[in-house]
Amino acid sequence: MDLLSIFGVILGFAALLGGNFLEGGTWESLLNGPAAVIVVGGTLGAAILQTPLAHLKRALGIFSWIFRPPVQAFQQGIDKIVRWALTARKEGLLGLETLAETEVDRFAQKGLQLLVDGSEPEAIRRVMETELIIGEQRDQDAVKFYESMGGYSPTIGIIGAVMGLIHVMGNLADPSELGPGIAIAFVATIYGVAFANLFLLPVANKLKMCIHEQSQFRELMVEGIIAIAEGENPRAIELKLNGYLR
Repeated sequence: MDLLSIFGVILGFAALLGGNFLEGGTWESLLNGPAAVIVVGGTLGAAILQTPLAHLKRALGIFSWIFRPPVQAFQQGIDKIVRWALTARKEGLLGLETLAETEVDRFAQKGLQLLVDGSEPEAIRRVMETELIIGEQRDQDAVKFYESMGGYSPTIGIIGAVMGLIHVMGNLADPSELGPGIAIAFVATIYGVAFANLFLLPVANKLKMCIHEQSQFRELMVEGIIAIAEGENPRAIELKLNGYLR
């Protein structure tokens, strides 16, 4: 569980409510059902309209990374590659066949299988880097769903405010209704801007960080497996891969 993500969400919205309270407002003044429907529904509708189904499914699938990001254990990955190199040196590349069958990481498993099959280092690099690039691009396309919502949300909030003002203008005959009506109308703007800047855009950026870290881990795997294919010394492989450690 990523406690920083939870803390960030709580802190952001707490600051908004706290500032409103210090200015003499009440939390009830920020509650407006129609404004929430306009902002959330309109933002979702616009984002879904521009997003292909496959990207939408992936976006929903990786949303949990915000609070439970995938763990990329770089040190464990290096240790694993060094063990593979030692096995290859002692038993030959065919000695990796059993390890390939039991490897749980599908990306690493493919690299090991290519090693066992006797593929040339450059062929292994092409295959693995192609999968790395395609996988990263698929996840980046999914993140655009949240980025687009962050872009649309403030504008939808302004639309909600204008709609509220139209309703207020229809009651000009009753001046006592103008002040509260205008205040309620601008709640939609607050919803739109806050939804974008306190949640949607941070979510997109956090997911980008997770994707980047995952890609770095896969680059480590590629470099390690290529080094094994080229017959490098396990100690030399370890020293080279230590550059990925933070």
